[in-house]
Amino acid sequence: MVRLTGLPVGSYVAWAVSPQMDTVINLGVVKNGTTTLPAIELDKFIILISSERRGRGREPRGKIVLRGQSPSTRPMPPDVLEFSVGGMVPPDMAEHHEHDSAAWPMPPIPHGLTMLPSEMALRPEVTPFLPVSDAPLPNADSNEVLRAKDGDIIDLDAELVRRTIDGQTFTMYSYNGQYPGPLIEVSRGSEIMVRFTNHLGDWTSIHWHGIRLENAFDGVEGVSDAFTYKIRFPDAGIFWYHPHIREDVQQGLGLYGNILVREPGAQIPANREQVLMLQDLLVGDPDLIPWGQESPTHALMGRFGNVFLVNGEPGYRLSVRRGEVVRFYLTNASNARTLNLSFPGARMKVVATDAGPFEHEAWVESVVIAPAERYVVHVRFDKPGTVALVNKVIGLDHLFGRFYPEVDTLGVVTVGREPVRHDLGASFAVLGRDTATTRAMRSYRRFVDKAPDRTLVLTLQTHGLPFVTERLMQLDSIYFAPVEWAGTMPMMNWASTGRQVRWVLKDPVTGRENMDIDWQFHRGDPVKIRLVNERRAFHGMQHPIHLHGQRFLVLAVNGVPNKDLAWKDTVLVPAGGVVDILLDTANAGDWMLHCHIAEHLSAGMMMHFTVN
Repeated sequence: MVRLTGLPVGSYVAWAVSPQMDTVINLGVVKNGTTTLPAIELDKFIILISSERRGRGREPRGKIVLRGQSPSTRPMPPDVLEFSVGGMVPPDMAEHHEHDSAAWPMPPIPHGLTMLPSEMALRPEVTPFLPVSDAPLPNADSNEVLRAKDGDIIDLDAELVRRTIDGQTFTMYSYNGQYPGPLIEVSRGSEIMVRFTNHLGDWTSIHWHGIRLENAFDGVEGVSDAFTYKIRFPDAGIFWYHPHIREDVQQGLGLYGNILVREPGAQIPANREQVLMLQDLLVGDPDLIPWGQESPTHALMGRFGNVFLVNGEPGYRLSVRRGEVVRFYLTNASNARTLNLSFPGARMKVVATDAGPFEHEAWVESVVIAPAERYVVHVRFDKPGTVALVNKVIGLDHLFGRFYPEVDTLGVVTVGREPVRHDLGASFAVLGRDTATTRAMRSYRRFVDKAPDRTLVLTLQTHGLPFVTERLMQLDSIYFAPVEWAGTMPMMNWASTGRQVRWVLKDPVTGRENMDIDWQFHRGDPVKIRLVNERRAFHGMQHPIHLHGQRFLVLAVNGVPNKDLAWKDTVLVPAGGVVDILLDTANAGDWMLHCHIAEHLSAGMMMHFTVN
């Protein structure tokens, strides 16, 4: 979209041109006012406005009257001075570390990235931590399904296990000795008890993510031995459970599981269902890359892994018949990585998200899932052969300002030649509308144009970062991608700890930050909250914002109204972006709001609010 003013009378054409001028795209005729332009499929581009007699030319021939650059053209290779600064290793960095740097194994460096010598010398100033056990440990099992009825009692135990991943054996955490934890399946409206026992050496808890349960059982307080949770399920949807104490460590080591809450009597228009929990694990040689014991490592960007897991294992496999429609429940249990998932060669539509269905289904090429988000998609496999489940993103080499593709295969679906017995192709070809959801949303649409009741600014404070990190990140702040898709600052990010980095939620009205914020709401009065991800932060990054015990609607993103509403509990706020949500304050209690990048949460990015 382009907004122009002051153009003299005449005919003008907009062009998108690559920085090397080897690609020229005619975007069409423009004029004073607002004009919608086609999408530009270039990572970096220059916009030219020229005076033309004809609007259909292949390149500009008239006078260039305006020129602009995409923000992505800003990161350029540092000049010689910056290279010199980055290449030096200050003596204090090379010779002195508060903690034994030899105890830290080197994290893997993504293929194709160049690290400066001073970056390679960085180490986290905390003690490395990995779980250990002198006693023999059981091997972890794949997870089971616990189908619970109203009034049932189930048991969950947090315990150490052995897990073998790609031929390497690690000591990790588990619920009930399984990876992931058991899938708990219940009906909407039911209530169950969960007897939880902690067999770990550290305090832990279970947070029932997205469930609007009683405040006392939200799972924020730590458990050293045992606790019984009472959980009611007022909403149908796909939810999950995980710890809320040093989430960066405990969730990363395997403490997570799904909850599938079914609507009684609902018919699923699919031949089968697959519940997939997605995670990336940071694996070195010969062990996992340790976590920080006193404070989290990877505090700037969060901990990106190099091994992708689906339901706790690499290389997901599924065999289907030709024409099958599969309903996938997708949960991103990664610490920091936002996924862009697709099934190239198969048609896919998105039907639901965290806490319920969308008003109308939509065809999508891929689905973006931030940490803690869930999406439900239907995929039809209509051709024999294989279809990959891939995460396809664009990485950014921060040092050289270079964009490059990253494609990781998480699994493969094998489609047989034999046709499915119950062919749902006709119903799949039609985009469904959920009339009940549309009716329920009517009363909330009036809030789209309403001024926000509260505003929250997402920003960052740092102190004591290594010299090279500060210098290179000041240069990097010229441009922030809306989403950091990959861990492309591996050494600087790894060496940053929660002692040096403080992620901040700030109330601009009161000036209060993080846990000093104490918002008070009345039960039943919807609250419009504006989430502003500050562009001027030292390191701008996306934040998946989660609210405990409540649900909300995403009303608008960057001022564009959302025309397809659905209930959510987690929303991705891009770097520099503004997201308006409408909080449904139906569940009384004291609750948390926080970023669900685990390292950002551990570095302070959380606040408190009360529904009276």
